[in-house]
Amino acid sequence: MHSARERESAPPTGSAVAFDPAGRQHRSSHRGGRRRRSVHRRGRPRRRGRGYLVGVLVAAGLLGSAVFFLDGGRSDASSGAPRPRSTVITPTPTPTPTRSPKPTPTPTPTPTKIDVPSTGTGTFVTARASGAKVGHGSHLLRYVVEVETGLDVPPAQAANEIADILAAPRGWTHNGVSSFQLVSAGEPYDLKVKIATPGTADALCWEGIHQDTEGEYNCEIPNGVVVNLKRWVKGSPTFDGPIHDYRALIINHEIGHALGHPHMACAGPGQLAPVMMQQIKGLHGCIANAWPYDKSGHFVSGPHVT
Repeated sequence: MHSARERESAPPTGSAVAFDPAGRQHRSSHRGGRRRRSVHRRGRPRRRGRGYLVGVLVAAGLLGSAVFFLDGGRSDASSGAPRPRSTVITPTPTPTPTRSPKPTPTPTPTPTKIDVPSTGTGTFVTARASGAKVGHGSHLLRYVVEVETGLDVPPAQAANEIADILAAPRGWTHNGVSSFQLVSAGEPYDLKVKIATPGTADALCWEGIHQDTEGEYNCEIPNGVVVNLKRWVKGSPTFDGPIHDYRALIINHEIGHALGHPHMACAGPGQLAPVMMQQIKGLHGCIANAWPYDKSGHFVSGPHVT
């Protein structure tokens, strides 16, 4: 096997070859210079061929790498060749378009049905509820709220509603004399506010002031107020407004009696009815009104009823 250099210097086919006495081979001596130039001319094409072969191999390698990456890094499992190391490219997910949420329809509140039995147990439960003093007047009335047992009226809920009525700006605290405070069961109090069935309300009103309330009306008794459950739940056919406003009329009318105010009549057609007017018995040209004072802060008055 000859080296590359030996192959490059080998004599061309058909040239004269001579051997010296030692048996070493040597070329003939005719025109040695030209022969050497001829050898070099034949050597260069060989080097160019090798360079071309290397270039082809490199290009093939680059093309194979490109095919590998373009093919997602997969290798030919049947080739037996080791799988080249590749970089895993995680595709960016296409964002899902966000749909605008549809507005949630506002549910229609279901009215709470409160049963109004004609009569009840005659016993009461006191609300466990209390509040801060309302009003700046020196005449403080502390009150508790009691509900006849077995009714669909939570005592604490009723007590808080009554407290809101007595704290309203157009309520009795506007006179600058009166103030009120809701107290809980077991605490000292000045009066009771009782919510009772029509039959029980009649019995309490007759016992307290000998007045027949006919199963329809409320009354003020010594050291207390009796609210007919029928009026608390159903309002009045003469009062056009929310039930809370009619409850305000009940409380303000009966507390007005506790403060010493008598019944009043309509002062004239188109005017606000005084809160001390028995509006359930007819408005007589007045406008139904639940508050002692108007929006301007003036007391709504009318002729006294004897």
